[in-house]
Amino acid sequence: MNYIGLDGELVELKYDYDGFLSFLYTNALGRILLKPIVRPGVSRLMGRLLDTKFSANIVPFFIKRTGIDMSDYPEKDYLSFNDFFTRNILPGKRPIDPDVNTLISPCDCMACVYRLSEHSNFTVKHTEYTLKSLLRSKKLAKRFEGGYLFLLRLTVSDYHRYCYAATGTQTRNIHIDGLFHTVDVVANDYLPIYKENTREYTLLRTEEFGDILQMEVGALLVGRIKNHKEQCHAERGEEKGYFEYGGSTIIVITEPGSVTPRPDLIENTKKDLETKVLMGQKLGVSTK
Repeated sequence: MNYIGLDGELVELKYDYDGFLSFLYTNALGRILLKPIVRPGVSRLMGRLLDTKFSANIVPFFIKRTGIDMSDYPEKDYLSFNDFFTRNILPGKRPIDPDVNTLISPCDCMACVYRLSEHSNFTVKHTEYTLKSLLRSKKLAKRFEGGYLFLLRLTVSDYHRYCYAATGTQTRNIHIDGLFHTVDVVANDYLPIYKENTREYTLLRTEEFGDILQMEVGALLVGRIKNHKEQCHAERGEEKGYFEYGGSTIIVITEPGSVTPRPDLIENTKKDLETKVLMGQKLGVSTK
């Protein structure tokens, strides 16, 4: 799994569990074993286990295994694994780009960007999607035809709180029930995970970028997407919510003619490379 790091250099990263995920998604026996794992009840059960005091014993091993830089976070004794996983970062560690005409990343992530076709189609790692299937709304999908879709994939070692990508008026949250497949790239090669997974989205009506859609996607063992607010005024960089355990994805969709993505995101995506981006950093600029 290759990506472009914060320094612009190519990084090759492979976790030990990549082989296990490949077995689950590519092997006939693995797919049989996978079926119960991705059910919502399994994620809810895992969520309850990771809320227990006993689960805090996992934290030191997890930090060592994933190489998380804990200097970014306050020193504290965690009450459970989920208490650790949803930890707050120290002030100033994720500065927000000061230019209000900049669309910011709402999370730490591996980022890609896709141009939406006139039929609102886009392709992720050889798997074709439509906005209609993602949003389950033909009318809303049509509004974003010709715009851009930013796919922001969080790994288990990333900071799992997220913010608003722009300032604006938030509509109500739309929740779509589904499964909890991993968002690792190996799964997307075999299943349309983004239209099968549990997800929640809202529209942001902004002055700088027009209407933006921001969606949170649950993933394997992520039983809970926690958004703080319903209809409200939202400030760019304000915390919107958090994910509990697991890798996850945030999707930001922009209207046609409203945003120009960072050139490196476009070029790296064309090469099937993700780009490491931190919360508050630039995804694109307003063209309105």
